[in-house]
Amino acid sequence: MAKTVALLLGVHAHQPVGNFESVLDDAHARCYGPFLRVLHQYPDFHFAIHISGWLLDYMLENYPEDMHLLKNMVQRGQAELFGAGFTEPVLAAIPVRDRIGQITRLSEHLKQHLGQQPQGAWLTERVWESTVVPALADSAIQYVTVDDYHFMCTGKDTADLDGYFSTEEDGRRIDLFPISEALRYRLPFSPAEEVVSYLESLADDSKQAAAIYFDDIEKFGIWPETYEWVYERGWLRSFIEGVLKSDIIKPMRYSDYHAMAKTRGVVYLPTASYIEMNEWTLPVPAAHHYADLVAQEKHANRYEQNKPYVRGGIWRNFFMRYPESNWMHKRMLDVSARYHALPDNKKTADMLKALYECQANDAYWHGLFGGLYLPHLRRAIFNALLTLEVLLDAVTQRPLKVVLDIDLDGHDEAFLQNGVLQAVARLDGTASICELDTYKLHHNFGDTLTRQAEHYHRKVHAEPGHHHGGEGIANPHERMVSKHEITQADLAVDAYRKTMFNDFLVAATGQTKIIQYGTPAPGKTTLDFVGEVNGGQVHKKISLNVNSLLVSYKLAKIPEGVFKVEINLAMPSCDGPAGRFRIGENIPCGFGQVLNLTGLKSIALEDEVLGGTVHLHSSVPCTFSSQPHFSVSQSEAGFEKIMQAVTIQLQWPVALLAGELEVKLEIV
Repeated sequence: MAKTVALLLGVHAHQPVGNFESVLDDAHARCYGPFLRVLHQYPDFHFAIHISGWLLDYMLENYPEDMHLLKNMVQRGQAELFGAGFTEPVLAAIPVRDRIGQITRLSEHLKQHLGQQPQGAWLTERVWESTVVPALADSAIQYVTVDDYHFMCTGKDTADLDGYFSTEEDGRRIDLFPISEALRYRLPFSPAEEVVSYLESLADDSKQAAAIYFDDIEKFGIWPETYEWVYERGWLRSFIEGVLKSDIIKPMRYSDYHAMAKTRGVVYLPTASYIEMNEWTLPVPAAHHYADLVAQEKHANRYEQNKPYVRGGIWRNFFMRYPESNWMHKRMLDVSARYHALPDNKKTADMLKALYECQANDAYWHGLFGGLYLPHLRRAIFNALLTLEVLLDAVTQRPLKVVLDIDLDGHDEAFLQNGVLQAVARLDGTASICELDTYKLHHNFGDTLTRQAEHYHRKVHAEPGHHHGGEGIANPHERMVSKHEITQADLAVDAYRKTMFNDFLVAATGQTKIIQYGTPAPGKTTLDFVGEVNGGQVHKKISLNVNSLLVSYKLAKIPEGVFKVEINLAMPSCDGPAGRFRIGENIPCGFGQVLNLTGLKSIALEDEVLGGTVHLHSSVPCTFSSQPHFSVSQSEAGFEKIMQAVTIQLQWPVALLAGELEVKLEIV
């Protein structure tokens, strides 16, 4: 019997909810469109494809011709459609009822528009927790793909991972296909003939051996260097034609292989994702220790044998690492509970759409990929959250003031809302505002990011390490470039959360103390704090008045110094041309520039992307300073600086504050 190997090739197409249309159009021009058009010319090359629901809707509307090609490939039995959560959530991180709803919605969408009910599902970021099994099974999914690394962590040998396995949870079964890391790192970076030869080397006599690949389609045209390599230099055609000419390689749909082959047996996988993700979840210094240990094992030529036991963290660590991610997640859980508590006749399609959009995974995490550092992706989460909150409030009224520890950090937060604005104050001693929402504009002005140490920061000024020198092109995991000039000052770590209305007293010596406040006094619609500093007191009151946030201060028995208030405002335009300061008819600069003024009582922040303006008023003339708040992150394109907020500081000599000081943010 001749040796053969089934090639199960799958690609995953996804764009984050809220991504720029220009990015989607470029992705289609350089990847989605060319890939589908090439594959359509080879009916015998069977493959699988997953397209997340938000991207699918965009492509159906804007590129119907290419979607018609895909539908045709489905109809002729060439292409298999894979399901998942509609907006690409990490299933393990959302409530069970939303897991089922998200999966079912995409499956129905694929059946309606492309003519096939999926049997398999793409697991977002290959994040595996056994708790997702019942929801997958209850949504009519028969199998999913996860990394071969997941199996190696159970003690499985890679040589045995050429078929599918079965697992169960709470009596429901799901079959698991192990994605080959060796193939992930070869396609499409190695020359086509080398990949074909490698695939042929995987054949055996059983006729049930499978070479299993499922990875981002963006590797085929969007990643650096890949468009020229895959299409202009003909890698994809050469690969397909090489596979079809082979008597050994049999390209198949997952569904056909699943129907033909038997399970390799039962397996129970640990909670894990792909190797790189497990590293990205670790905070400094643990991430440094992990990377050093991996380097040590590689140097000793032990890594391939020991990597299942040199384990990083789990995906949910991102909620632990980043307070901003945790905050979004817990806010999402809260609105999900409110939605599901409604009677069915009160629920609407718009509510469900908004709920699913605020569960999209991208803005919740960060590594080489992931969008937590990208303000426009976090903004999309809050846009959906606030849209849903408005719809829910129209059906079930909320109290004007609620106090609870929503983010499970050991400190309560106080929510004030009046139907127009919502302010959330931290009761952790800072009495600062971590969320300021305008329901009209569906925007959170507190949506910024506090700079913290990242493992890759120590690589920014390092000498380039590995350089790809053989045939093919570099894998982005091996690249180390910089899109911007990065200085050590850019890598500074913030000493406190970059929230709004952090208060300080600056002594004549220059020593700065952050003012600590006690528990607020009882009040129906206001928050009244008292802080102690240098033997004196600061009385702070937070309230809402229609479309204005009012924060008033009264200082008592503080003999000298400068009172300083820091406000970090998340403005959608960031340092782009659509955002600017205005004082009367004068436009001094944009948000990305440094601005220093004296004797200021009023200034406006205009933002065309926001579609509104923030008017800042001080009842006592102040010394005003503003500068952009940047973070340094990494992406597949290299290290980059991203503006997270406008950091505004207002200062007054204590001697001038005999009466009450009021700072007002009016949003129109």
